Amino acid sequence: MTTAALAAALLAAAGPALAAKGSSKSPKRFDGTWSVEVITEKGSCDRAYRYGIVIENGQARYAGGSDFTVSGRVQGSGAVRAIISRGDAAARVVGRLAEGYGNGTWNTDGAGNCSGRWNAERRG
Repeated sequence: MTTAALAAALLAAAGPALAAKGSSKSPKRFDGTWSVEVITEKGSCDRAYRYGIVIENGQARYAGGSDFTVSGRVQGSGAVRAIISRGDAAARVVGRLAEGYGNGTWNTDGAGNCSGRWNAERRG
């Protein structure tokens, strides 16, 4: 998986946010600027990177552009589950966001067969 594909994994951390059915918490509470660090613990992917993510109206975007396909959500509870792809590379991301931070894990199949963890911090 390329560095760019890992950046996409960060989008999922804040991915297309939709409220969980029946949840009284709004995913819009996660709106803002986030700094996300991705750490590879297994495989041949780049060791670690930090990326900027912007969430507006519950929707997330990579601050550096939109070269990825992101399919996922942050529920009102903060639960994160998503798949991010670019070309033939894809990452599955799970975790949780809270009011000012978040964390979880990610993994890929195929060429790099990489896995690791991610940490997010609200910046604004």
